[in-house]
Order: sequence, then structure tokens, then C-alpha cells
Amino acid sequence: MNHIKKGKYKPYPQIDLPNRVWPTKTITHAPAWCSVDLRDGNQALINPMDMNKKLELFALLLKLGFKEIEVGFPSASKVEFDFLRRLVDDNLIPDDVTVQVLVQAKEDLIAKTFESLKGVKKATVHLYNSTSAAQRKIVFAKSEDEIIGLALEGVELVKKYEKKHDGEIFLEYSPESFTGTELEFSARICNAVTKAWGIADDRKVIINLPATVEMSTPNIYADQIEWMSRHLDNRQNVIISTHTHNDRGTSIAATELALLASAERVEGTLLSNGERTGNVDIITLALNLTTQGVDSKLNFSNIAEVLDVVERCTEMHTHARHPYVGELVYTAFSGSHQDAINKGLAYQKAKEEEFWEVPYLPIDPADVGRSYESIIRINSQSGKGGVAYILEKNYGYQLPKAMHPEIGRIVQTLSDEKGRELEADEILNIFKDTYFNMKKHISLVDVTISSGKKIATCTLTYDYDGKEIIAEGEGNGPIDACKNALMKDYKNEFTISSYSEHSCGDKSSAKAIAYIQIQNKNILSCFGVGRDSDIATASIKAMFSALNRAFH
Repeated sequence: MNHIKKGKYKPYPQIDLPNRVWPTKTITHAPAWCSVDLRDGNQALINPMDMNKKLELFALLLKLGFKEIEVGFPSASKVEFDFLRRLVDDNLIPDDVTVQVLVQAKEDLIAKTFESLKGVKKATVHLYNSTSAAQRKIVFAKSEDEIIGLALEGVELVKKYEKKHDGEIFLEYSPESFTGTELEFSARICNAVTKAWGIADDRKVIINLPATVEMSTPNIYADQIEWMSRHLDNRQNVIISTHTHNDRGTSIAATELALLASAERVEGTLLSNGERTGNVDIITLALNLTTQGVDSKLNFSNIAEVLDVVERCTEMHTHARHPYVGELVYTAFSGSHQDAINKGLAYQKAKEEEFWEVPYLPIDPADVGRSYESIIRINSQSGKGGVAYILEKNYGYQLPKAMHPEIGRIVQTLSDEKGRELEADEILNIFKDTYFNMKKHISLVDVTISSGKKIATCTLTYDYDGKEIIAEGEGNGPIDACKNALMKDYKNEFTISSYSEHSCGDKSSAKAIAYIQIQNKNILSCFGVGRDSDIATASIKAMFSALNRAFH
């Protein structure tokens, strides 16, 4: 294997920001959210969305609560242009929603953009040009002053067409590839843009500082944002926006630290769709806020609907481990995790405080429309608690705690043999086969119990090794009386070490469920289970179940 030689890549330089304050801050409120699914997300699809898919996704974004939506690049293609016109002509843009359009600093493109915006009440014109040292040197062969000239030309053109527009126009400027641009130059071009626009209290400007390519650790991006915040003129009228990509896998962290560093607005997509490794995932960001007690201002209470629409529109599958929304994120395979979740859910239900406190579940699955039934799955890595949870939650069997290891081992062995996780109905069948349908050397035929003040009498009929036997016995209770009757002819010595019972089902049709644990000198312990409308009969059935398991 060839190793990458030293010197091919250089580390990102540190930011000279000795008095940085962002590490001491806490996020206390949601940023302004701008979805770029219909533009940045769409341009990264193998099969870009058609009109119907665009309309469906736009409707979803409105339903989720987005007030700023980048609808596309209408000057770039007829499809993009027609989509915006459809939104306008069909009156699909609510009055409190601002649509955003991307455009380069070219008059023909800006003219076409404003043509597409005719009739839009509130729109953000997103102007951009690349500013990075690499792009200036390699792609454009232009100086810093020439790059600034391009940006200012675009601003003047937007102002020109703004005057003719019957509606409110906001300006957003992005020094594209900001993370590859010298900070001094970034500040210089951004200040030139805001000055040319005529920034004022009633004419704020969005300065979007994109990690078009994620090039550094998140803390450096935060330093860049704080540095820019200190060096932007008329800062109180500048809205600092982020637009992070996930090239290093840290776009979430970079965005959150940027918010600490004075960013006020976030551009991103649902489920991280976007160029290369994708844009920052707004769902994860929003639910991260939720788990910290901050109102995200977005509604992700039905995440299944979100997944359905986004996956259908983008033709992209969501990873099973995707934070908050993946198929497996509310599933525990580890036995210790299963046991902790089970106990945590019970504790949460019983305690008076509202705040969520369940091990391994940072968010209540119900808050995103997921159900508790999917939390525990059983495979070869599962433990005793998971099986017991499934049997109780799905079928009403409240196994005594001492029985958990026994059934856990049985289920685990079968899961291992199959090489896969087991479904709930498979676990139930294993339970029934183990405790009800096992091979029998002794079978209960009939039993009659009568109780006096202190003594119970049992008349027991049973088959033992092919022979029907009738016996009577007395004891201090039904189980003791039955055991004494049985032991007149039964050859296997045993003692009863524990007993428990409960009802299962509706009151009108409830069955009694009994659990008996037996042992002898050769058997450490063995459980049996009985089920009957009569509790005494259920108990005796449980004893016979245990005997057949112990001495088969």
C-alpha cells in the first residue's frame, strides 16, 4: 500500500483571534432557517426534480414552518423559471414567506431573475461570486480588486431592477468559497457590497459566509465567523448567515459553533442532500436544539412523512443510522441497553417531572412521530431485558425478573443460529414452544381444589409415562396440595423456589398467568408457565410446565 507523501496537503492556518468569546456562549434561540433543498439540493441530484416533485417538496417545507425558501436559479433554465412562475401564478407563496433566488453578477441573468419574480411580494436576491485565493488564481486569473468589481457590478444591477419591482427585495451576498478566502479580503468585499447596496436600519443585508467546501475543523470556522462579525461595517444591520457543506463530516458542529460565534441564519437542506457530501442537515440541527430545551421553530413531529416526501422527491435513501430519523436510531440491540431503556421508560412514566430522562434515548421518539414498539429488537447481541420487554409490551406476559436470564439465553441462541434479528411474533412463538408446547413426559388431565380454613385438598388426575394416575393430597395451599398428591407416584424430587402470577387481557376475558420456579440437587433452577381462567389451575399448569422442562 502506498502512503500519501508528506507535504501534499497543508494544514489550515489558525485564526489570529486571541480574545474569542464564542467558546463561552450558549445557543438560546433558533436561527432564521432557509431551506436550499430546491436549489442546492436539487442541483446535486442524479435526476433533478420535475415540476410535481418541486411543488410537493415546497408544500412540505411550508408545512414544516420554513419562512425562507431558496426556490432555485430561475435564470439558469426554463424548468427553474417555470417553477417560480407556477408558485406565483397559483398563489402558492404565503404572505409571511420569503422566496430566495440565486443569481450571478451578469445583467442578462439578473434581468431574467426579476422577470421570474414578477408578482412576488417578498424575495431575497442571492448574489454570489467566488472569492477564494485558489479560484482567483486558477479559474478567473483576476486580482482582488477585479473580483470586488464583479460583486459591485452585480449589486448595482440588482438595485437597477429592484426599482422596477412591485414588491420587497432583500439582498443576500455570498463570497463563494469563503473558507478558502483570506479574512481581510472577505471583509473588504462584503463591506464594499453592503455600502453599495445602501445598508440601513430598514435595509438590512444578509452576508452569507459559506463553507462551500469544508476545509478546516469546526472551531476554525467559528473563529472565522467571529472575526468577520468584528470587521463588518454597520454590523447591527448585517445578518450573518451560514451555508456549510459536509466535506469533513463536521458540518453540524461547524454550524452550531458558528451560531455561538454570532451567526444568525442557517442555510441547509433536509437530510443533508447537496453537492458532494451534502449540505448541513437542518433536521439534525433543529432537533439538536429541541433536545437542549430550545424551540427550533420548525415542526418535525411527523418524521415519517418528511422521509416519505424527501426520499420520493430526491430518489435518495436515508441511512438507517441517520441522526433522529434513521430506521434504527430508536432501536437497541445490546442487552444492557435494552434493559436500561426498559427501566428508563418505566421511570419516565412514573416520575412527576416532565423533562425527558431515559438512558440511550436523547429524545422521546414520540416527539418525532416514532413509536416505542420499534425501540427494542432482538438478535444474538440482545440481553435478558429486551426479550422480557417484548413479551410484556406486546403480549402482556410480566415475567418475574429471575426468569429473564433463562428466556434471554433461549432466544439469543436461536437468533444466533438464524444469524439475524428476531421479530416480536417469533419471540412469542419461542416462548410458547418453550413453556407450553414442549415434549411432555407428564401431562395434567384434571384437577379439583377445595380449601378449608387452613388446609387445601387436591384431587389430581395426570398422565405419567403413558399411564393415567389419580391421586389426592393436602397442603397449606393449592400448589402445596397438588405437589403432595403428585409425589405419591412421581419419581423426580424437586422443590418450588418461587411463584408469581398476574392477569392478562381485558377484565371480561382475562386469563391468569402463573410462573413457578423449581429446582433439585441436579438442576439449579427451571421455570414453568401456566395459563388458565382459574388462578389455581394456572399455577398447577405452571408446575407441570416446569417439570416437563426440567426432567424431559
